[in-house]
Amino acid sequence: MDQDSVDEPASLLLERIKAERAAAHASGKGRRRSLAGRAAGVGHSNESRRIGQKLWSYCSLLRDGGLSYQDCPEQLTFLLFLKMADERGAITGTEQSIPKGYRWADLSKSDMEGVKVGAHYRGTLEVLGKQGGMLGLIFGKAQNKIQDPAKLRQLIVELVGKETWTAMSADVKGDAYEDLLERNAQDIESGAGQYFTPRPLIQAIVDCSAPRPGKVIIDPACGTGGFLLLAHNYLAAHYHLDKEQKRHLRYEALRGIELVDGVSRLCAMNLYLHGIGPDDDTQEPPIKTDDALRNEPGAHAAVVLTNPPFGKKSSITVVNEEGETDKTTVTYNRADFWRTTSNKQLNFVQHVKSLLAVHGRAAIVVPDNVLFEGGAGETVRRKLLHDCDVHTLLRLPTGIFYAPGVKANVLFFDRKPGAEKPWTEAVWVYDLRTNKHFTLKTNRMTRADLDEFVACYQPGDRHRRTPTWSAAEPEGPLAAVQLRGGRCTRQGQPRSLLAPRREPGGLGEPTRAPGAGAGDRGGPAGGAGADRGRSGRFGG
Repeated sequence: MDQDSVDEPASLLLERIKAERAAAHASGKGRRRSLAGRAAGVGHSNESRRIGQKLWSYCSLLRDGGLSYQDCPEQLTFLLFLKMADERGAITGTEQSIPKGYRWADLSKSDMEGVKVGAHYRGTLEVLGKQGGMLGLIFGKAQNKIQDPAKLRQLIVELVGKETWTAMSADVKGDAYEDLLERNAQDIESGAGQYFTPRPLIQAIVDCSAPRPGKVIIDPACGTGGFLLLAHNYLAAHYHLDKEQKRHLRYEALRGIELVDGVSRLCAMNLYLHGIGPDDDTQEPPIKTDDALRNEPGAHAAVVLTNPPFGKKSSITVVNEEGETDKTTVTYNRADFWRTTSNKQLNFVQHVKSLLAVHGRAAIVVPDNVLFEGGAGETVRRKLLHDCDVHTLLRLPTGIFYAPGVKANVLFFDRKPGAEKPWTEAVWVYDLRTNKHFTLKTNRMTRADLDEFVACYQPGDRHRRTPTWSAAEPEGPLAAVQLRGGRCTRQGQPRSLLAPRREPGGLGEPTRAPGAGAGDRGGPAGGAGADRGRSGRFGG
């Protein structure tokens, strides 16, 4: 691994990050250079853009035929998987895992036209959906949404059939598919954006978390797989992996859970096109379709990275006696949870802690209410501060998520062994929200906008952080603020995770009695004056 950052001050580390990005832009040759360039935020290649545009143009064709934004990538996924399995079988000479009669060669026959091609396609989806392993994951509960046989035939022959997908590098076809998912997420009305976390933010989180070879990385709310994909790219770019490490990275290192069938299949295909996961049923797929909160975890991970759903209540859809659909609130009674609650976000915070191995590291995106809500929220925060080292909070700007109006944060913490005294002594806070104005169209957040945060975070040796904010230097980007006395006691611990600010532009110890913090009344993250002053403060 590149360990130069361990002994660098933040200013030098920031300059090195910028220099590496410039170098990645200047040269894109070779697998490691390509991955490093993508890690630095460099755009896709011309070939991946060509393929991505071709995929999107056929999505437009399908939408004209009545398909929704979410249906289009799903239907393309089915056909891409069939075609790639056919190509791989022809190259290797090995038997396909897809049953005979339901393969690409059967679907793409010249006489497959009109009603016949639609009927065969529906039968193929039904048969493959009953299989196990990767086939069951991709085709489970699949339906043919393309009602026009002519459009289906055109899709098979003109788009999927004319390309040799296995001849493309994982970067090309993977980036093209990733581009398709992001374009799909931009349709606000479809709700697809809730499953797509901005990639520059994910890259910064991965860079701070610095995963290592041979370890397991889990995302319990994986959406379309952004955290897992960029963790894979980080490991491939930063380490010279040997044969066993490469095998582990492909088949065992990355694990995700997604509640929604259609989204989990998109995630599995996204990873598959990037060379992650098995080609057949000899290995367990990296993605599982399930409710991650249902049970205590059976295995633990060295790193957990996730952006759980922002809906406040956990619920399921049921059909009542009148045949109408209704929402029923779900409460998870788990022995490993500190507090039983129907609050989905608090449950995910507890679940992430349980997922971690001792000394494991986590980064979780949480809305503001998780930091300041009373009742169950206070209990969960107090226990988290006691049992874990909650060391960093990144306050995110608005305008970066496809769900409008979201105010969110990234909470970084490490799980620690049991101890009498609390592990958290200080929470470092970096404010990227104040005076920051991003939009999804005219001023998108890039990875460069997070360079200073990553440099201040000091990946590899965060204990070397040095505050630059002080009363004498109120414009400094880095401020040091500790929890009261550094202890999570009833007398000294404010109800909100962060202390209200003593004055605009700075962070200070609480000046109010416990329970009287601004955050307990639903105030903004950071308490009074949180949105005044200079952006870029980093405090602990």
